[in-house]
Amino acid sequence: MRVALLGAGHIGRAIARILAASGDYHVTLMDRDATALSAAAESLKQGQAMQPLALDRPDVLREALAGHDALVNALPYSLAVHVATQAAAAGCHYFDLTEDVAATHAITRLAANARTAFMPQCGLAPGFISIVAHDMASRFDAVQDLKLRVGALPAFPTNSLKYNLTWSVDGLINEYCRPCEAIRDGEPITLLPLEGMEHFSLDGVEYEAFNTSGGLGTLCDTLAGKVRNLDYKSVRYPGHRALMSVLLDELQLKSDPENLKGILRRAVPSTMQDVVLVFVTAEGLRNGALTQEVFARKIFAEHDRGHTASAIQIATAAGVCAALDLFREGRLPQHGLIRQEQITLPEFLSNRFGRVYAQSSHIESIS
Repeated sequence: MRVALLGAGHIGRAIARILAASGDYHVTLMDRDATALSAAAESLKQGQAMQPLALDRPDVLREALAGHDALVNALPYSLAVHVATQAAAAGCHYFDLTEDVAATHAITRLAANARTAFMPQCGLAPGFISIVAHDMASRFDAVQDLKLRVGALPAFPTNSLKYNLTWSVDGLINEYCRPCEAIRDGEPITLLPLEGMEHFSLDGVEYEAFNTSGGLGTLCDTLAGKVRNLDYKSVRYPGHRALMSVLLDELQLKSDPENLKGILRRAVPSTMQDVVLVFVTAEGLRNGALTQEVFARKIFAEHDRGHTASAIQIATAAGVCAALDLFREGRLPQHGLIRQEQITLPEFLSNRFGRVYAQSSHIESIS
């Protein structure tokens, strides 16, 4: 399969490396930043390609997509609708990682009656977390509470925020500032970001969690009328939310996101030493008895023979690569909108790319 991969950043490079190494994909990595492409050169095998491109120009992008079977969009969420529109015009199947709710709604409309497939939100959250939650919900006669919690965290927090940059700053601020979809008492509602604080411990480590936008993907629509309560929260170390609230609300940087992004990029270091936490709880009726199930995993960064991959790179790239692979094998619809939860958990975990989640660390002690 010939794949146009847009974005040579942290996640894009990981996707390029995984797809190129499989031998079943010819990847053309595209980015407007020649320096980023140069840094990604080691990710691609001989026979793969790199192309500097003005991705914001519709005519240039549409022409560059000619001859490709599929497009994987690893660009900032703000470009998602633009890229999906050009993919449709070029006749390319479309996959992305966006967590942005408005962009996903626009892509859903674009996918209606389309001859090609559109599968947004392929990653960790939204993405894999939706597959897990849908699988768990399917095993109950009636679902009362479905709680999704995900954290991309530094393994060794040292600053007051207890946080390091592990993925897109644009995506981080977007999920901290946009409204959050949920279901409460069987009705769809909108919650405020950074609200709904809770504390819990996993595997002997203390965490906090709070509302953030986009993590549910399309689950609110898929599970409408089937679950009483459904929500998604980001997991952080205790104290993070309070300091972010000072920045966003008290210092009013929510209304100046570009300045906030600049501050975070200058003051908060990035790290490749991270851990991804996935924690889903489902409670409901099964054979007349009130029952709870928990899915809890940790994914760690990998350092092997000179190659380093962060946990968020591994988790996110695995999500989109597995979705693309299942699509290539004909195990997903070949046109229109494809939701993450249309992938079953067993087929995801048995996929050669999704297997990293099956091999992740199971968490046994929960309190």
